Order: sequence, then C-alpha cells, then structure tokens
Amino acid sequence: MSIKSDRWIRRMAAEQGLITPFVESQVRTGVISYGLSSYGYDMRVADEFKVFTNIFNVIVDPKNFSPRSFVDIKADYCDIPPNSFALARSVEHFHIPRNVLSIVMGKSSYARCGIVVNVTPLEPGWEGYVTIEISNTTPLPARIYANEGIGQVLFFESDEDCEISYADKQGKYQQQQGIVLPHID
Repeated sequence: MSIKSDRWIRRMAAEQGLITPFVESQVRTGVISYGLSSYGYDMRVADEFKVFTNIFNVIVDPKNFSPRSFVDIKADYCDIPPNSFALARSVEHFHIPRNVLSIVMGKSSYARCGIVVNVTPLEPGWEGYVTIEISNTTPLPARIYANEGIGQVLFFESDEDCEISYADKQGKYQQQQGIVLPHID
C-alpha cells in the first residue's frame, strides 16, 4: 500500500470523479487552506452545521441518537460552545475506488486552537459527502469557517482490489448527502 501524490489525485479526480468539485491547487490567501496538496487533498467544510446542545437534556446514545441533541445552523461560520462539538459535512463529494483507503486528518491551523477534527477512514467503495466531527476542547467558544479547509484527506492505494468493498456490503453511510447522524441498521 502506498500513499498517493498530487499527480495521482489530479488524474483520479479527472478520470474517475474521485473528488467533486475538485480544486486543482491549494487556495491559501486569507483562508484556511483547501484544495490539492503534495500528498493529499484539503477538503472544505460546508455552511451547514449541527451544534451539540444540552437544552433538552437527552442522552447521547449511538444506538438511538436523538436529533434533539443538536441545533441546526446554516451560516458562513459556526461558533462551537466551550467543551462541545458540532457535526458538519464536506463541500466535496468523494468516490473512493475499491483499491483505495482514505484517511481524513484535522488541519493544524484548527488543531493549534484546540479544535479537533475526528480522524476517520473513507473505506474502499465508499461514496458521498463526509460527515465531519469537530470538537472544541477549549474553555472558550471556537469559530469554524464555512467553505474553507477543515481536514486533509490522504489516499492509500493497494496493489489489488479489496474482496468486499463498502459498496458491496451496502454500508449504512453509503451515498450520504447531508450531515448524517449515527444510526444502527
């Protein structure tokens, strides 16, 4: 398995729709960077957020997750309360080939502010918009900017296709369109 370079990512975006929309080079001026980098792709966060709230005092249960746990926000930025988190989605739609595993890592500009983006895999055969988990570990509100970089996607290619892809097993988060809450099939 090898990590893939900017040339491979550019070719796969053009030939197989790996990333849509695809930004050919890194955009950096006045924004938290996004677009193609040397060995990855810096994805953006969309302007839709679900911010965790305790207004209704519901239990956080991954087997029976209540949408009342969140407040929906659509804006150019989102302020996450202290010691809380939000869910968001990527601007980009990903189509991962069956011989590729991708890992999303948080960007250092946010990490240096105490904001953690959960590291998550994009499995072979998965496709959709990435649901992004953003945690504010600080005792202060933290601002997240929509349509700017939030995490870097690294692509690892195997020399053979996997036997059973995420699409083959009809994974529960396949083809997700918006911010998808946890659920059990």
